[in-house]
Parts: sequence; structure tokens; C-alpha cells
Amino acid sequence: MTSLIHRFDDPSSIQDWHAINDGVMGGVSFSRLRFDIGGLAVFEGEVSLLNNGGFASVRTSSLQLGRLGTVAYVLSAWGDGRTYKLNLRTDTGFDGLNYQASFNPVIGRWSQIELPVADFLPTFRGRVVQGAPSLRPDLVIQVGLMIADKRAGPFRLLVRSIEAVESVSLSAAEGRHSPPHHRDHP
Repeated sequence: MTSLIHRFDDPSSIQDWHAINDGVMGGVSFSRLRFDIGGLAVFEGEVSLLNNGGFASVRTSSLQLGRLGTVAYVLSAWGDGRTYKLNLRTDTGFDGLNYQASFNPVIGRWSQIELPVADFLPTFRGRVVQGAPSLRPDLVIQVGLMIADKRAGPFRLLVRSIEAVESVSLSAAEGRHSPPHHRDHP
């Protein structure tokens, strides 16, 4: 198994991440990605449904996280009971086609969350785009985290790493095909 991995193990690991929240459409949600001295990133903030809002996100275009042969993305995460999305973009634009896969991290402990490439849906402003091409990981040039679960309130997602995996995982080899797949950390 080979992979490309981005670890959030030092302050420079979050340096080029920036927030893009529903304020771009009149909403008042907010978020940030901050470094924690425990060697992880914290995606946190508050989602508001006021002014037709309802999403918060962070993204970066400084990661090369995918290449030909990538079959899945794996996050090491600690959840808070909310649903999140991993967003991947194949262009440098602010707005446009966005490939999204939802995940629900385990509450109160670290787990590995596996998101097969086939689970990433092409979307535009939160809506699935019928007839759009499938995700090509070799073209991924922007990576992001998002919360848009239609629930107002605070959120907090801890992330140790995001990995692009280039071979079939043990879970897929064993015939478990119900993504996203969680593997608990000891």
C-alpha cells in the first residue's frame, strides 16, 4: 500500500488553510482551523441558520493529495456527533465543481474513516451535478473540510491526518463495502 499523507503534527501544517463560510451568501456561521499542541488540527466554529445560512468550511490549495491510482481517502479523526464532509476540487477557482463525501466520526475516540473515491459526489453549491465527470484524484488541487448538516450550534472536529491511499484497504478486501468505514485506534 502506498499513500500521500498530510499530518497536522506541527503549526505549519495549517498555515495555508482558510475559512469559507456561509457569509459569502449572507449567512453568519463562522469557523477556523487551528493547530493544537497535541499534534492535530481542530476544525471548530458555529453553524447558524440565520439569513439562509447553514455551512462552515476550511480549505487549502497547498496540498498535493491524490494521484493516478488513488482509491480512497482516510482521515484520522475524533468526532462530536455531527456530520462532516471532505471536499476535493480539481481547479483553483473559488466557486465551481466540488467533490464531496460525508462522514460521521466516532464520538469521543480516535478512528480511521475511509472514504472510497467512488463515494465523492460532484456538487455545485451543495447540490449534486448530474452528468458531471467522476472524481479524478490525480487532478485534486484543493482539499477542504465542511459542516453543512442543517443543524445550528457549535461544532468541533479533531483531525490528525488526511491520507490518499493507492491500494485496496483491508476492509474492502474483506468484503465490507458500507462506506464510510471506521477503524478504531487503540
